[in-house]
Amino acid sequence: MKPGLLVISHGSREAGWVVLVEETIEAARIQLGDTMAIEAGFLELVEGRLIQDGIDRLEAAGVTHLLALPLFVSSGSTHVDEIGWALGSYPEPKTETDLEPYRVPSLQLTYGQPMDGSPELIGVVLDRLKEMSLDPSRESVLLVGHGSEEAGFLEAWERGLAAIAERVVEIGGYSSCSYALLLPNQVHERMEELKQENSGRVVLVMALFLSEGYFTNVVVPRRLEGTGVAEDAYRYDGRALMPHPNVANWIVRQAREWIEGLRFDNARENVRD
Repeated sequence: MKPGLLVISHGSREAGWVVLVEETIEAARIQLGDTMAIEAGFLELVEGRLIQDGIDRLEAAGVTHLLALPLFVSSGSTHVDEIGWALGSYPEPKTETDLEPYRVPSLQLTYGQPMDGSPELIGVVLDRLKEMSLDPSRESVLLVGHGSEEAGFLEAWERGLAAIAERVVEIGGYSSCSYALLLPNQVHERMEELKQENSGRVVLVMALFLSEGYFTNVVVPRRLEGTGVAEDAYRYDGRALMPHPNVANWIVRQAREWIEGLRFDNARENVRD
């Protein structure tokens, strides 16, 4: 048995976005050592580094068992669903997709889960908020995620962000924490609710995106400006989840737990034999 790890992310035309993913995967590779072969696979926009390219490289390296790990914020992402279907993890996608099934001819493949409300993601959120915070007890928090207007996926986004918001208040000591999705556009509504419920308190805004780019630098600021709330009533620094060691730590934990599961299954089969 030779295990391999394919870390899958969306991809971007921005070179810096891709570099952050590669640096995160390299940090995970250092922690995992020679326990498994590791490749990055991008859904689109990164020529020669797409998901099929990563699968082919791992197969050529002799990998027999593969963990395909979606490096996405939420299981509410339609990309997570379509990638899982294209990898053969379930018979039908829950939404329309232009993807064709990937070739996975000889690998025993396991499709993992995105970050969702993992301890590592919550740790990043708390660190980012701490960078903006002056007095948590007198501050509210608004978490902003991409979201989806697709039935089922919207609910998954909302469940995940609600769970994160609960932990932010519990651990961080903030007076309140809410969330808003860009799809559908909830930023204005949720900002108004926070201001009415917590009059006089500054709102710390954290964008739940893997890397800084168009959404964190352009879309979120525009949505905040459109709320009509005075700029001194909220703080937003445009930081994303990466770079942060917790993202690599999350990858490492997923990989180690998966390998332990493989070893347990193999040991059980040997006992039966």
